[in-house]
Formats: sequence, structure tokens, C-alpha cells
Amino acid sequence: MIGSADDPGQSYALLNRRLATVLGWSALVALAVLAVLGLWVAPPDAVQRDAQRLMYLHVPAAWLAYLAFGVTALGSALYLWPRTRSAVWDRIAGASAEIGVVFTGLTLVLGSLWGRPVWGIWWAWDARLVTTAVLFFLYVGYLALRRIPGPGRATRCAIAALIAFVDVPIVHFSVDWWRTLHQEGTVFNEELKANIHGTMAFTLFWGVLAFTLVYVYLLDRRYRLEALEEGREERELTQAIAERVASGDGGAPGGSDELVDSGARR
Repeated sequence: MIGSADDPGQSYALLNRRLATVLGWSALVALAVLAVLGLWVAPPDAVQRDAQRLMYLHVPAAWLAYLAFGVTALGSALYLWPRTRSAVWDRIAGASAEIGVVFTGLTLVLGSLWGRPVWGIWWAWDARLVTTAVLFFLYVGYLALRRIPGPGRATRCAIAALIAFVDVPIVHFSVDWWRTLHQEGTVFNEELKANIHGTMAFTLFWGVLAFTLVYVYLLDRRYRLEALEEGREERELTQAIAERVASGDGGAPGGSDELVDSGARR
């Protein structure tokens, strides 16, 4: 929720301060629990052994990248629709895209670390890997576009975000459409049948929960910064105008006095 305008500190946030604090601590605790579950509670995989434990970070990071870019696409669509057009949606889209880029980069790094002991290589020109890398650079380009000032910036960025989002389903279904080294979906596959059970499944879904809490917390923080940056520019402009007006008003009485004195001498 947007904070009240009566409190300047809260008018630039999605969440009120108390809720944001609780959310931040909850995310931290959830990550700590995930570390315990992933390292000591969940058993090693029968084939991949301990290397499989990276799944509890790699998969949640990928899913949260999807979510972040989905929020960016939704915010962009709502900005483009005249009835819902608001700077709030543009800020949400930009903030979510930044977090999505972080999660996508984390997905690529963790996937490389996982692939080295399993595939024997750090990188392969595999459909899933390549489309994920393309997704990363598409949204890096989107963020760069947001830094270019000028009329219509938000509209251009919203259109670019919707175009970039086309790659998200391509990434997800790449393992079904092409022959790849990457395994098929563990949970969201064509049969919609989870291929993971017990403690391993619980740890995976706990990782998704923990990363979701982190995402929401970071979204609120980044939105706050974006709004404060925009507010600072507006305040600087208002202050400059006020100083210019005050300077002009200050000179008027002096000029009036000169005219009166001048008339008295005559």
C-alpha cells in the first residue's frame, strides 16, 4: 500500500515502515532456515550427491526472476492503459526489473556452478542457458533505457518491457521445445507432476518462500529510492523557482523607495 501523504517518509513507499521491517526480518530468518534445510536436513541426491543442493537456490532464483519480470510486464501494461496510467506503475515496473536482473544473474551463476560437477563444463550453448542469458541482457537494456531522459520515457520503457517479457515463456518451455542438456521441469512440467518429494520438496518450496519474501522487501526498498529520486528533482525545481521569485520580490520595495525619494527631491 502507498503511504499517507501526511507522512513524507511513508508517501514514497509501497509498505508502511513497520510492515517493511517485519518483512525484512522474516526474509532473513527464512534464508537462515533454508541454509539449515538445504545443507543438513535434506538428503543428498542419489545420482548428483551434494551438488544437487544448489537446486534449493538455483530453482527459486529462476522462479523469482519470472515473477519479477511478470510484475514489470503487468506494471508496464497498467501504465500504458489510459485508465490506470500512473507514475506508481512505472516505478514498480522499474524496481521489479532491477530485482529480476539480479535473480537472473544469480540463476546463471548458480546454474554454472551446478553444471560443472554434473555436466563437466561451466557453460554450454544450450537452449535453456542461451535463452536465459538473452533474458538477462534484454532487461539490462531495459534498465539502460530507463536512464535516458526525455518526453515519453515511461511509455517507451513500458513498451520495451512488454517486448522483453516475450522471452520468459521461451526460457521456460525451451527444455520442451528443443533437445537440451538441461533437465525438464522438476515441478512445472508438461504432465504437471512434481518429480520431487519429501524433505527435498519441502526444502525447495521453502526456498521459493524465502526468496519471495526477499523479493517483496527489495521491491519496497527500490520503489522508495525511485520515488525519493523523483521527489528530489521536483523539490529542487520548486526550490529554485521559489528562490527566483523571492529574489524578484525582494528588489521591488527598494525600487519603490527610490522613486519616492526621487520625487521628494524635486
